[in-house]
Order: sequence, then structure tokens, then C-alpha cells
Amino acid sequence: MSQFTVSGRFKSRDGFAEFETTIDAQNENVAREHTLSQFGSQHGLKRSEIELDEVSEQ
Repeated sequence: MSQFTVSGRFKSRDGFAEFETTIDAQNENVAREHTLSQFGSQHGLKRSEIELDEVSEQ
């Protein structure tokens, strides 16, 4: 498995909050999906409220 750094922003009460997280995944698409599901469950967000700006392999 490879490590991917995913950055973006999500809708919060004060507008948008930026984030950057590191994910272990098989490829870039799996890293995107894992990030969307993780932030959605942690912050109670829908996928449309999360914007992924960049996914890069480390």
C-alpha cells in the first residue's frame, strides 16, 4: 500500500475549513473515497459538502 496526502476543504459553521490528511490506500481513487467517507462520518457532512483539491502520493 502507498501513502497519499489528501488536501481540501469542507463546509463548517464559519464558512469553509481547510484540511490535510495522510491515508494508506491502494491507489488515488481509493484514497479519495476513504477521505470522503472519513470526513463525512466524523463531521456529519454529505459528500457534496467536501471539496478535495489535491491527492498526491508520498
